[in-house]
Amino acid sequence: MNDILDYKILEYGNYSLAFQHLLNLTIFIAIVIVLLAIIKRVIYRSKALDPAKKFSVNKLSQYTIATLSIVISLHLLGLNISVLLAGSAAILVGLGFGLQHLFNDFISGVILLLDATLKVGDIVEVNGMIYKVEEINFRTTTVIGRDENYVILPNSELTSNRVVNWTYNGISSRFRITLGVDYETDIDKLITLLEQIPLKHPKVLHNPKPFVRFEDYAESSLKFAVFFYSDEIFRVERIKSDIRIEIFRTLKKQGINIPFPQRVVRIKSESNAPNHNQENQL
Repeated sequence: MNDILDYKILEYGNYSLAFQHLLNLTIFIAIVIVLLAIIKRVIYRSKALDPAKKFSVNKLSQYTIATLSIVISLHLLGLNISVLLAGSAAILVGLGFGLQHLFNDFISGVILLLDATLKVGDIVEVNGMIYKVEEINFRTTTVIGRDENYVILPNSELTSNRVVNWTYNGISSRFRITLGVDYETDIDKLITLLEQIPLKHPKVLHNPKPFVRFEDYAESSLKFAVFFYSDEIFRVERIKSDIRIEIFRTLKKQGINIPFPQRVVRIKSESNAPNHNQENQL
C-alpha cells in the first residue's frame, strides 16, 4: 500500500509529485465542496438576514474558502509556497501593473458585498439608465435593463461613479407626470381631476396620496405636474403611460383642452411695379 502511495507520477528537478499528493488533494476538494454546501444551506435558512444579505454573506464565504483552499492545495501537492512566491515576485509585479483594472474591479466587488449599499434585487440608475441588480460577483455585476437586456457592469464603475439606488431604504418612490392645459381652464376642477386619476391604477399607492403642483405659465399653456407614489419602480414607465392615457381621456371628456404650439406664417408678396419706360405707340 505504501508503495502505491509513494509512487512518483512526476519528477522535475527537486520536485516530485506522488500518488499520495493527488489522493490528499482529491479528499480535500471533496471536503471543501461539502463544507461550501453546508455553509450555503445554513446561511439561506437564517431568519436574521434578508435575501440580499444572505447572497452577500454566501459569496464572501465562497471566495474566502476558495482562496484558502488554493493555498492549502498547493501545500498538499508538495509545493513550497514561500519559494514559489519569492521566485515569481518579479512576474507578480508585472502582472500587477498589467491587471490593475482587474484588481480595481475585484476590490470594488469586495466593497459592494461588504457595505451592502448595493444588493441583489435593487433598482439602480447608472449613467441615466435604470437597471435591476441580478447578481454581484467579485469582478462584475450582472443587471437587467427595462428592455430585458442583460448588462455586465464592472464593479469599479459602480463604486467610482454616481449611482442612484431607488430601493436603498426599501420604501416607495415618488414619480411625476407633466402636462399643459389651455389658459381658459378651470384650474380648481383640473386639480381635483388630476388628483383622482392616478388612484384608479392598481400599482399607485393611496398613502401617500397623489398631489398636483402648478408649475409655471408657459407660452401657450399652463404647466401642471402630477405626483404619485409606487412600489413598482422597475416598471414605472408602464404605469406612467397608463396614467397619461387616462388623463388624456378624462380631460377630453371634460372639455379641457391640451394646447399645442401654433405658429402664424405670413408671406409677403411683392406686386409687379408698373414699367414707366414703355412708350405709348400711336
